[in-house]
Amino acid sequence: MRLTQTVPNELVVTPLQFGGGLIELAILFLVLAVVAAVVGASGVAGVSMNIAKWLVIIFVVLAIVTFLL
Repeated sequence: MRLTQTVPNELVVTPLQFGGGLIELAILFLVLAVVAAVVGASGVAGVSMNIAKWLVIIFVVLAIVTFLL
């Protein structure tokens, strides 16, 4: 992945931010919670579900702030 792109007699393009990956992490923890629940590890399933829930909440809040600003 290139961070900058140089074009002769043109502008240098640099992204302002990288992808946070919050949704990907939330999906990962959700899948982990489902697998843990199927296996019978209710403690791991509960913790994974809480982590997934908070990652989704953080993602939604950051998305709203980004769209408003």
